[in-house]
Amino acid sequence: MDSLNSFIVDVNDAFWTWLLIPLVVGAALYFTLRSRGVQIRLLPEMVRVLGDKSEPGTDGRKPVSSFGAFTISAAARVGTGNIAGVAAAITAGGAGAVFWMWVMALLGASSAFVEAALAQLYKVRNRDEDGTPSGTYRGGPAYYMQRGLGKRWMGVVFAVVITLTFGFVFNAVQSNTITSVTQGSFGDGFPAGVAGGIVVVLLALVIFGGVRRIASVTQTVVPLMAVLYLLLGLAVVIVNITDVPRVFGDIVGGAFGFREVAGGAIGAAIQQGIRRGMFSNEAGLGSAPNAAATAEVSHPVKQGLVQSLGVFFDTLLICSMTAFIILTTNPSLSERGGADLTQSALEDSLGGWAGHALTLVVFLLAFSTLIGNYYYGESNIQFMTGDRARWVLPGYRVLVLCAVFGGALGSVDVVWNLADVFMGSMALVNLLAILPLSAIAWKLMDDYLAQRRQGLNPVFERNRLPELPGEIECWGGSGEGDGASGSGVRFKKDRPSV
Repeated sequence: MDSLNSFIVDVNDAFWTWLLIPLVVGAALYFTLRSRGVQIRLLPEMVRVLGDKSEPGTDGRKPVSSFGAFTISAAARVGTGNIAGVAAAITAGGAGAVFWMWVMALLGASSAFVEAALAQLYKVRNRDEDGTPSGTYRGGPAYYMQRGLGKRWMGVVFAVVITLTFGFVFNAVQSNTITSVTQGSFGDGFPAGVAGGIVVVLLALVIFGGVRRIASVTQTVVPLMAVLYLLLGLAVVIVNITDVPRVFGDIVGGAFGFREVAGGAIGAAIQQGIRRGMFSNEAGLGSAPNAAATAEVSHPVKQGLVQSLGVFFDTLLICSMTAFIILTTNPSLSERGGADLTQSALEDSLGGWAGHALTLVVFLLAFSTLIGNYYYGESNIQFMTGDRARWVLPGYRVLVLCAVFGGALGSVDVVWNLADVFMGSMALVNLLAILPLSAIAWKLMDDYLAQRRQGLNPVFERNRLPELPGEIECWGGSGEGDGASGSGVRFKKDRPSV
């Protein structure tokens, strides 16, 4: 088993170092330059759009809003990697790794914009068992690969990889993390089987309720976990306020310092920062677009903007808070390298109670990630099976629950490393799709900004850009789909902006 694990690690390191990291960084740089820095230039618009409200959908029920889709993707983005992953990056790459995480977030937000806008454009309408529209949507990379590029085989490859990665492997890892922190707080008197059983029951209540229940749960859990963790981090910063200038100096110095260059440590800082940043915010990896497609908005660009904001929320806020918790208290980085490093830093600053508080935060982080991961698999199974999905999905849900329970009981070192390979493969397929399709995202962006300059709240219809390629089902105006304007959102084209 050790030799297998070492082989997987070697393959994974070479794959990410020599192929995926250059591709992700290169694509993000291209998207940033081509869009004239959309992720910075339209930051105020991102915040405005996040508050957009949609009227009831075609079935009379409340649809998934921009904020709801944002929280589904944030539920999968913001996981234990924000606590354990940042600690590992700092341990391996020093404080300078944090700077490169920030850089990756700033650049990667442009990739998130492209893939989310495409997911909205090529989304499809869900239907009930009798064939009537349900008022909800699904989409993602598999859908824009088939409908935009005309390559269904590529979409199927992506759908298989993301379902295995997120639906099973990552969910097993998350449940294992929940069990570990629970036993860390309560000891062996809280058996792993009991912890796993509780998680399975709670997750079953959510995932058998459909995308609306997923959105409603994550809209509560994600803000709650973020607030709890940010409050803990803020308390640490206040207690160690005099160390904040030193921390900034360590982060910048570690990224560019002459001592780091001479010692070769700057290479480790760059690699760890970029790699952990990609794992954390998932920009360009193709996972978040599955959530972006569920929103009911009046223009695809709106959800592109919201998902760009999600990258900033994940890395610049949550990951930065972890970094400051660790670097202001400066515990021994040589002894720990994961969530226990963050836990040690909290206890050093605030006392033993903070370690138990972190247990609650990790539970919320990991559980919300379970929900988001599950939905990514569901959306892609629907892509592969079509009308047969209603027969396949119950079995998928049961298998997910089994993976969650099994993950709570076992060791997942090999599974984690396999997940790295699967996730890298998923990113590779997605990037090869969005690079040629990005031309469509720029046309959508120009249409959106033209309407904003006219003082309108932008609305998209298929006939506004008839030159767009592929099957566009949900945007009306050309006799396709249900013919609804703006994917069913009840806006008028002359409605003034707010």
